[in-house]
Amino acid sequence: MWESYKKGYKAWLQLEKSLSENSVEAYLRDIDKLTQFLQAAQSPKTPETIELKDLQTFLQWIGQLGLEPASQARVLSGIRSFYKYCYIEQIVKNDPTTLLESPKLRRALPDVLSIEEIEAIIGQIDLSKPEGGRNKAILETMYSCGLRVSEVVNLRISALYLDVGFIRVIGKGDKERLVPIGRDAIKYIRIYQGDIRVHMPLKPGNEDILFLNRRGSKLSRVMIFLLLKDLVRQAGVEKNISPHTFRHSFATHLVEGGADLRAVQDMLGHESITTTEIYTHLDREYLRETLHKYHPAFK
Repeated sequence: MWESYKKGYKAWLQLEKSLSENSVEAYLRDIDKLTQFLQAAQSPKTPETIELKDLQTFLQWIGQLGLEPASQARVLSGIRSFYKYCYIEQIVKNDPTTLLESPKLRRALPDVLSIEEIEAIIGQIDLSKPEGGRNKAILETMYSCGLRVSEVVNLRISALYLDVGFIRVIGKGDKERLVPIGRDAIKYIRIYQGDIRVHMPLKPGNEDILFLNRRGSKLSRVMIFLLLKDLVRQAGVEKNISPHTFRHSFATHLVEGGADLRAVQDMLGHESITTTEIYTHLDREYLRETLHKYHPAFK
């Protein structure tokens, strides 16, 4: 009974939506879950007769099967797409997914480094090597300004206003923002520029790029990830660390210190304040841990 609907839906995904085979298969698996639910419930319902309450029961069913909220939301996305097709093709008169609420997603709190851990990681850099001076400037800048790894590899000399303590950053969607930069980061950028970068070969097109590899080209994001991974291992820090962890730590330390959330949003270049609000959760988590550790009533 459902096979003809699935065939039509598959053709629509391929022809109208131009989706890849993998994406098409993923959407069809979502519909398979719905038909499995109907079979388990011994329900003869077709797309035209399914109601909102049926889909609400279906969501409860896949939750009971052990699907995480993120996976439930993914399945729901497939069901919504299927009903969009049914509505366009006039298989149904009303879309029952319109009022269907998505499962509440719990945002995972990222790992955060303490100030001591950041100092320990940066302290592993071998400053006797030219790349050591560059790496020190990179990590000090990432932590001082809360930059994304893509922002630090694309940082331009023409975007440095070190005399007034600011840098100009090109963020997501080519949006520019001015970010304050700390004294240590300024110091090590100047050392890198004056003592190391001036002696490096320059590949055409990279003249304005601040941080360069040995061949005079822009650094890759992977290179910074590998550099950081090695330093974390040397420092003995046992956390899941990536370059983004420095950005999370920058924001968390600001919020813990009482910084205004709007100011943190501006510095991070977040489009929406709700993205920045994750750091208030991190702050509450930190407070809870502190209470458990030090308050006699929690011991």
